[in-house]
Amino acid sequence: MSEQSRGVLYLIACASPRARRIAELVGLLQADGWDVCVISTPQARKFIDTDALAAQTGHPVRHDYKHPDEPDVLPAADAMAVCPATFNTLNKWALGISDTLALGLLTEAIGLGLPLVAAPALNSAQAGHPAFDQSLAVLRAAGVNVLYGPGVYEPSPPGSGGGDYPWDLVIDALKDRTYSTG
Repeated sequence: MSEQSRGVLYLIACASPRARRIAELVGLLQADGWDVCVISTPQARKFIDTDALAAQTGHPVRHDYKHPDEPDVLPAADAMAVCPATFNTLNKWALGISDTLALGLLTEAIGLGLPLVAAPALNSAQAGHPAFDQSLAVLRAAGVNVLYGPGVYEPSPPGSGGGDYPWDLVIDALKDRTYSTG
């Protein structure tokens, strides 16, 4: 375990086969000093074990808005990472659509100036849609570190289920976003 606490990280999980391995990323982030809170999109719940993730993180896995009179069950975020970030979530986020808890948190995080990292999980046919490049440009202009492109993450063919994602890219990007090196 890291000696230095990096703060609270909201790890947003979207509906992708890669989400089935999100516990691996949680463990690596915890070893790097993060207090990880998992937020899932409603559809991502089909891919993750919410009970196991709650036990691993010590926090409930949220997927829906709470009632306004209920207390917050999660500490405030110091940074957010979306991994896996689906085509749907990236495009909605860029447009400012907040029809789920995950998107509501992400759209607010831009306005709050929180460090943000997005690790896409999509196929090459989706990446060929013209909205995708526009969304990447909008998110990057808003300060989101989108881990996409040659030598970083390149999408797999449709129907392949995607390959392994180098979790260290997410961890390194969070370090770059949350601590200056000078």
